[in-house]
Order: sequence, then structure tokens, then C-alpha cells
Amino acid sequence: MCLCCFVCIRTQEVGIVEDLGQFKKLIDPGLHCIMWPLQAVTGTLSLRIQQLDVNCETKTKDNVFVNVSVAVQYRVLVESAFDAFYRLSDPRGQIQSYVFDVVRSTVPRMELDEAFASKSEIANATLQQLENVMKDYGYEILNTLVTDMSPDSRVKASMNEINASKRLKEAASHKAEADKIQQVKAAEADAEARYLSGLGVARQRKAIVEGLQESVSDFAGEVTGVGPKDVMDILMLTQYFDTLSAVGANSMILEHEPASVASLSNQVSRSLGRNKQGFFS
Repeated sequence: MCLCCFVCIRTQEVGIVEDLGQFKKLIDPGLHCIMWPLQAVTGTLSLRIQQLDVNCETKTKDNVFVNVSVAVQYRVLVESAFDAFYRLSDPRGQIQSYVFDVVRSTVPRMELDEAFASKSEIANATLQQLENVMKDYGYEILNTLVTDMSPDSRVKASMNEINASKRLKEAASHKAEADKIQQVKAAEADAEARYLSGLGVARQRKAIVEGLQESVSDFAGEVTGVGPKDVMDILMLTQYFDTLSAVGANSMILEHEPASVASLSNQVSRSLGRNKQGFFS
């Protein structure tokens, strides 16, 4: 005796109906009537996008073991639901096996730094391999992503030390360049200051000489019986006392006598005389 039974298939699912153990038909989401016990819904397949995370350990070309994490996004093709249900007993295990095969045949041809920079190449190779194989079993591979590539902790530490050393080297180079520029600029500023100071001293001395010349001429012209030499002696004596005042302000003791002024004047005169003779000779 057969009974009419109602079954419901949820949205984004497809039902597999068998008649006495033989595939009968596929049923869409909604309410359906089957002849029980001759017919039965033996299973359903989800049409939603699913993700499988695969962790694979492999070795790079420079003998570094890394753990590669690959995320595979796939779904069942409605028109190939028969193949997806009957031809594969463990689709997730099948996908995982192909991911292992691709990763372990691609990464060993790369060095560690190259592998980190070639994640997209690894993902594309995995996608192409899975697309060609899983389509025959009723599955569509939408995308594959290399989500992580993690070497051993000691390798990570050594890579961080290399990067830190490189950064410190660059920082030291920039600091040395900055110190060099600072020293050059300081030397240029000091040279400019000395040049300007020399100009100032030269102008000061020129002004002093011109003032002395004018004073000597005026004094000799106004006072009769006084020659330029007498005026120079008086000026030198005045400068001598000014010098003593400046020295005394700094708590220094200096032995002196008025005769030293005349001696200094005679020495300057003899020196000027020798210079004139040498110049005219």
C-alpha cells in the first residue's frame, strides 16, 4: 500500500528522490508529494556558497618549513547535482587533497621571500587545478585564497632581526649625513663670522688711524712749539693708562713704569723706519 506523503525542501537546497533505491528525480525548494514507501528523499544538497579552510605544511626552496593556509570557496551546480551527490562521497576531502598537491608542488620551487610575494600565483594555480577537476563532479570552484603563510617562530625572529638591522643601518646613515650637514653649516657660519669680524676690525683700525691723524694735525697746528712726535707721545701715554685700567679691572697685577711708554714709542718708530727703508729699497 502506497501513501502520498508531503516533503518540504528548504530554500537554496535541492532534494534527491529515489524510487526503490534508484535515482528518480531532483526536486526544487517547496512542498512536494512522493509515494511512500516506494519513493523517498534520500538526501539534500545545499546550493549556498561554502568555504573549506585547508592548512598545509610544506618546504620552500631554501629549506624553510612553512604552514600555508588556503581558503577554497565552492558550491554545487544545480544541473550537476546528480554527480555531486552520487559520484563523490567526501567532496571536502577531495578538495583538500588537490590543495595539498598544488601547494606542495608549487611552494618548493620558491624561496621564502619569493613565496611570500607570490601568494596570488599559488592561489591561481590551486584555482585552475580545482576548477578542471571538481567541475566533472558537479562542483563549481568560485575562488581560492592564500590567507596565511607562517614559517617557524625562529625563522620569524631571524627575519625580524634582519629587518631591524637594516632599519638601524639606514637610521645611522641618515644620522651621519645630518651630522655632516650640521658640521659643514657650522663651519661655513664660523668662516662667515670670522670674515665679517675681520672686516669690522679693519674698519675700526682704519677709523682709529684716521682719527689719530686728524687729532695730531689739529693739535700740532693749534699749539706752537709742539711737533707731531710730542703729540704721539701724549696719545700713547693716554692709551697706556687706559690699558692699565682695563687690566686692573680683571684683578691682574702688571709691573709698569712711565719710561716704558717712551721705550715703546722708540721701538715703534724704529720699526716703522726699517719698514720704510725696506719698502723704498
